[in-house]
Amino acid sequence: MPLQVHLVSADAEVWSGEASLVVAKTVVGEIGIMPGHEPVLAILAEGQVRITETDGSRIIANAQDGFLSVESDELTIVAGNAALIS
Repeated sequence: MPLQVHLVSADAEVWSGEASLVVAKTVVGEIGIMPGHEPVLAILAEGQVRITETDGSRIIANAQDGFLSVESDELTIVAGNAALIS
């Protein structure tokens, strides 16, 4: 079962969909999230969020000032500022 991912900035949803892997930069280092990951709450650091969709294609966004939350294969990234770069 894939991850359900929601990447949201302060004013709009930036991206949502299914993914097999998400890598984000937190204040304590990078974290990789795959389906089945244990629940976690982390503070984002300024940097890239790299999303690998279930078909293997990749989405890259810049994000800063926020947090990420994982529970039951649902990943939510809430950033004060986020934008897709590819």
